[in-house]
Amino acid sequence: MALVAGVDSSTQSCKVVIRDAETGALVRSGRATHPDGTEVDPRAWWEALQQAIAGAGGLDDVTAAAVAGQQHGMVCLDEAGEVVRPALLWNDTRSAGAARDLVDELGGGEVGGRAWAEAVGSVPVASFTVTKLRWLARHEPENAARVAAVCLPHDWLTWRLGGATGLDALRTDRGDASGTGYWSPSTGEYRPDLLERAFGRVPVLPAVLGPAEVAGRLPGGAPLGPGTGDNAAAAFGVGAVAGDVVVSIGTSGTVFSVADTPAADPSGTVAGFADATGRYLPLVCTLNAARVLDAAAAMLGVGLDELAKLALGAPAGADGLVMVPYLEGERTPNRPLATGAVHGLTLRTSTPGHLARAAVEGMLCALADGLDALLAQGATANRIILVGGGARSEAVRRIAPEVFGCPVLVPEPGEYVADGAARQAAWVAQGGAEPPVWSAGESREYAGSAVPAIREQYARARDLILDRPAG
Repeated sequence: MALVAGVDSSTQSCKVVIRDAETGALVRSGRATHPDGTEVDPRAWWEALQQAIAGAGGLDDVTAAAVAGQQHGMVCLDEAGEVVRPALLWNDTRSAGAARDLVDELGGGEVGGRAWAEAVGSVPVASFTVTKLRWLARHEPENAARVAAVCLPHDWLTWRLGGATGLDALRTDRGDASGTGYWSPSTGEYRPDLLERAFGRVPVLPAVLGPAEVAGRLPGGAPLGPGTGDNAAAAFGVGAVAGDVVVSIGTSGTVFSVADTPAADPSGTVAGFADATGRYLPLVCTLNAARVLDAAAAMLGVGLDELAKLALGAPAGADGLVMVPYLEGERTPNRPLATGAVHGLTLRTSTPGHLARAAVEGMLCALADGLDALLAQGATANRIILVGGGARSEAVRRIAPEVFGCPVLVPEPGEYVADGAARQAAWVAQGGAEPPVWSAGESREYAGSAVPAIREQYARARDLILDRPAG
């Protein structure tokens, strides 16, 4: 039995799965945690990867491996390949001002947004690598001067796994490159002019590989796939095809679909990413997802299972209690300095069940806004596939159809990002024109009627939130 390895180096942890290359059956796995924070020394990811590999029984017997990772993170290397400073992660919002400046420099407002969307498929927000490089150049010029190469988290880990030392050995893929703000999914080329505008010069960038090209080799000689960003890997791992919309509830919340043509939304709501197969992945991202449930459970002093029971015990719409879940600022809508709020608090709604219900509905309403934006850009939603840690909540599963207004398919819990990386590794090992077809696991469909009042009251409360800190 030929084995392949898939890695998910996410914000919170590193997961490694070893799967049968032919069938996709799980053989073994390992896991290790990452440090908290919005900036992290990449060496912590490397240490976690080594722990997760050891927990999975090592990679000596695999025929190929691939790494998927959190998107956008800025990893800067000097001429010797050493890390210049801790990586700024996707959820670090300090570059919000830089994002506004970059849009303004291309005309500002709708004009600037359209120029960026046409150039690279997306309009810069604080998450994107290009804005972080502008911040670095402006705020840490000494560190900026040391930067010889810039790559993304999964690029750096692939480079390290392959034992490479030269910066010219850095490799990436279309999916992750499309989240930098200086690579175009429509042309398949870097935009060095935009990178120079942001950073003042053009450092070494990873070569962008096709879905099944070899990015390096493990010490034993097994090939490394190009890897990809976490959302593209999740779509690949869950087997999403054109017409599917995936809603992923992890540290961030994402709504994305597989498409045959690139997207370019001048409003910036929909990011026009590429996927892991040669197609495209129009995507909407929120900063606040599963952690909204964690925060609500902490406020109520209960576990997540009890939170779900409380939420399901309250009426749809929580009798008018609304939570706007901007607990870490927000990316969609672009309000990086905003804070969350609770509206409609009365004696009647001052119960644990009402607050639990409002937290679940608020998180889902933010994602439903993303679904609306995706559909407005021409996406088709034949079915919604709900994945991620937050999808394990029974309340999320049952309330989602009331918010989204359509049935929701929930696959059995799994590490779909790592699975997508493993499937890519199998594709590289087998060398075929198309990826291997792995059997899908059990899924459950949740149906329910839309409750318009939920989204209507959420929209009213959402529009009261300003992009500034409280006080």
